[in-house]
Amino acid sequence: MASALETRVLECIVSRDLASFRAPVLLMVSGGSDSTALAYIAAALRDAGELAEVSMLHVNHKLRGDASDGDEAFVRQLADLLQIPLTVVDVDVKRMAEEEHDNVEAIARRERYAAAAEELADLCRASGVPVSEGRIFVAHTADDRVENFYMRSIVGTGPGGFRSMLYLNGQVARPLLDIGREELRDYIIGRIADEKPVLRDGDESLWREDATNDHTDRFRAYVRHEIVPLAKERNPQLLETLTRTMNLIGDEDDMLDEMAAGVFEQHVTWLEPAEQGCVLSPWLAAERVPILRRVVVRVLESLLGYDARIQASTVDAVLAAFEGGKPVSGYVANIQGNLAVSANREGVRVEPMAAFRTRRNRL
Repeated sequence: MASALETRVLECIVSRDLASFRAPVLLMVSGGSDSTALAYIAAALRDAGELAEVSMLHVNHKLRGDASDGDEAFVRQLADLLQIPLTVVDVDVKRMAEEEHDNVEAIARRERYAAAAEELADLCRASGVPVSEGRIFVAHTADDRVENFYMRSIVGTGPGGFRSMLYLNGQVARPLLDIGREELRDYIIGRIADEKPVLRDGDESLWREDATNDHTDRFRAYVRHEIVPLAKERNPQLLETLTRTMNLIGDEDDMLDEMAAGVFEQHVTWLEPAEQGCVLSPWLAAERVPILRRVVVRVLESLLGYDARIQASTVDAVLAAFEGGKPVSGYVANIQGNLAVSANREGVRVEPMAAFRTRRNRL
C-alpha cells in the first residue's frame, strides 16, 4: 500500500503529465536525502505498476575525494537494494574548470545533464519508444524552489522568473517540487518503522551529507541558512504559501508563453541553416513589450542553448532595435554569446557575429 507521500508524488506526476507510462524514467541520484527519497518513491511506484522502466544515474564529479567515492558506493548499494539498474559516470570537473576557465558548479551541472540526456536516449532506443517520451527525474524540492525565489528576488529576474522552477522542462521532470526536504527525510526514516528496505552507509546514516551545503560563502547556501530561516520564523507555512504563489505566477506565465509562441511562429523566420540566425519581422514592433520580450527570449534560447542564462541587458539590446513601431534602420549591437543584432526596414536580424561580418564584407 502506497504511503501518503508516495500518493502525493503520484498525483503530481499524473496531474502535470510528468511521465509517459510506457517510456523509461531516469532518476538522477547523488546520494543526498532528496535524491535518496526519490529513489525509494520511484521504486515503490514502479512496483505498484504506476511507472514503467526505472533506471538510475550517478555522476561522480571527483570534487570531494573520498567523500565523492563514498557517495558513489552508497548509490551503488541503493540501486542493488531497490533492484534499479544503475549507470555511473566519472567526470573530473575540477580539471575541466581549469582547462575551460569556467565555474566549477556550472560545468558540473552541464556535464551532469549531458550524461543524463545521453543515458536516457540509450534507454529509450532500447525500449523502442521515442526519445521525446523519456523523462529525467530530478529531486528538486519545495525548499529548492523557495531558495531560487529568494535568490532571484535579490539579484533580479526576467519574465516568469518568480515561478522559480518548472515541474517539467523539456525532458527534465521535478515530481518532488511540492514536498519539503524535511518531509522527505521523515519519509526515509519512516520506512524503518514500516519495515521496508532501508540502506545505511558505514556511519549508519540513511543518506549522504555534502559538507559544502553548510558553507555560507556560496549564494544558495547563504539564502538557505540565513534568509529562509528568518522568513520561516515569520511564517512557519512558508513552503506551502510560496508554492501556491509561485504556481499562480506559473499559470499566468504559461498563458503569456502560449501567446508569445503564436507570435514567434508568425513573425520569426530562421535562416538556412538555422545556426546562422533568424530575422524578426518588422510587424513585431506592433506587439506589446511583454510579448515581444518573450519572443526575444525564445530566439536567444534557441541560439545560445536552453540552459543559457539570458541576461536582461541582452534582451534589452534586441528590443532596442525596435522603436516607434518599426525597426531602427542602421542599428547594430554585439550581445551575449558574441551574437550580432542588426536592423533595417525588412526586420531585425540576430546571428553569430562571424556570419554578420561575412555578410557585411560581401556588401
